[in-house]
Amino acid sequence: MVVVFVLGYTAIALEHPLKVDKAASALLVGVLCWVLYILSADVVLGLGFSPNWGHGEGGDVVHFVGHELEHHVVEIAQILFFLLGAMTIVEIVDQHEGFKVITDKIKTTNKVKLLWITSFITFFMSAALDNLTTTIVMVALLRKLIDDKHTRWFYASMVVLAANAGGAWSPIGDVTTIMLWIGGQVTTVAIITRVFLPSLVTMVIPLAILSFTMKGHVTRPKEACVDSGHELTSPREQLLILIIGVAALLFVPVFKTVTHLPPYMGMLFGLSILWITTEIMHRRKGDECKRKLSVMAIIRRIDTPTILFFLGILTAVAALQSAGHLYLLAGWLDNNLGNIFLIDIAIGILSSIVDNVPLVAGAMGMYPIEAAGAVGYAANFVQDGLFWEFLAYCAGTGGSILIIGSAAGVAAMGLEKIDFIWYLKKISLLALVGYLAGAGVYYLQAMLLH
Repeated sequence: MVVVFVLGYTAIALEHPLKVDKAASALLVGVLCWVLYILSADVVLGLGFSPNWGHGEGGDVVHFVGHELEHHVVEIAQILFFLLGAMTIVEIVDQHEGFKVITDKIKTTNKVKLLWITSFITFFMSAALDNLTTTIVMVALLRKLIDDKHTRWFYASMVVLAANAGGAWSPIGDVTTIMLWIGGQVTTVAIITRVFLPSLVTMVIPLAILSFTMKGHVTRPKEACVDSGHELTSPREQLLILIIGVAALLFVPVFKTVTHLPPYMGMLFGLSILWITTEIMHRRKGDECKRKLSVMAIIRRIDTPTILFFLGILTAVAALQSAGHLYLLAGWLDNNLGNIFLIDIAIGILSSIVDNVPLVAGAMGMYPIEAAGAVGYAANFVQDGLFWEFLAYCAGTGGSILIIGSAAGVAAMGLEKIDFIWYLKKISLLALVGYLAGAGVYYLQAMLLH
C-alpha cells in the first residue's frame, strides 16, 4: 500500500512530464490502496492472526473493510459537498462580477505591494472562514487582478501559505484546529492568543524575503463580461450578490455552532439562498442573460476534476489510516523523538505529504487529555497544554511545504493547474523557512510566557 501510494504521489508530482491528469492518478491510487488493503486483510485473517477483526460480525473481513470504507466515505463526502458548495458560491459571485467591487478598490499593480495586500487579506479571512473556502475566494480574486498565468501561480501559492497560517490560530480556521477545539484539547482564547504570533511570522518571513527579490508590476486582464455593449449585471446587483455570497460563507461556522450539523449543511444552505436570489433577480431578463448567469449554467463550469482529485487523495489516505500505517508512524515518532516540540514539528512536515487530519487524529488517540494540575511530562497534555497548541500550529502550517499537503493547496492546484514541481522549486523552501521560524517563535514564547 505504501509503495502504491508513493508511486501515485510521484505520478501526481510529474503530471506535466507524464501528460496524465493528476485527478486520474489520484483516483487510481485511492482505489488500488483499498484493493490491496482488503486483499492483504483477507490473507492475514485467513492465517488466523487477527480473529477479532470482524468486530462482532463473525470475523468476516469483507464486512470489516466495508464498514471502514463506509465510515471514510461519509467523512470524504462531507468535504466534497463543502467544496462543491463553496466553489459554486464563489463562481456565482464571480459570474455576476461581484468581485469587481473588491478589485476596483485594489489600485496597485506593484508586485510586492499586491503580494502583501492579498496575503494579509487571506490571513485574516482564513481565520473567519476557513483555509479551503478562503483559498477558493482568493484564487477567483487573483484571476481578476493578474493576467499572466505563472505570476498568478506565484500569488496563488502565497495565498495557500497565508490561508494555512491564518487557519492555524483560529478554532474554526482549519479542520485540525476544529478537531482539537471540539475534542477539548484547546480553547478559543488560548489558541488565538498563543498561536497568532507564530502563525503571523510563518507568513511574514517569506513575504519579507520575497520583498527583496520581486520587482516590476502585474498586468491586469481585460474586462470581458459585456453583452452587446451593455453589462449583464448592474453595480447594485454586483454588490448585492457579493454581500449575500460572503454572508453565506461567513454564516457556515455560525450555522454549525447553532445547529451542531456538519459545516457542509451550512454551505448548502447558503448556496440555496444565493440560488433563489439569482432566480428572482433574473426572472424578467432575456434568454442570453439567463444562459450566462443562471446557477444551472454556472454549475456546469465548476471544475469537476478538482473535486475528483480531492476524492482520490482522501480515499488513498483513508486506506493508509485504516490499515494502521499512520498510527504506526505516530508511535514511531513518539518512541524515537520523545520531545513534544520535535514530535509536533515532525508531524507538521509529514502533513505536507500525508493529510494532516489523520495525523492529528492519531496524535489525539495516542495522548489523552491530562487532568488540570498534572506535573512533569504529563503537564504538556492538559487542556491548552504545549503539545496541543503547538500541534495546532504545526499541523495547520506544515502542509504549505508541498502544494499537495493541505486542502487549500490541493484546491489551488486544481483551480489554477499549478505544477507540483514548479511549486517545489519556487515555494517549498520559502514555506519551510517560514514554518521553522514560526516554530522557533512559539518555542521562545512558550519558554518565556507559558
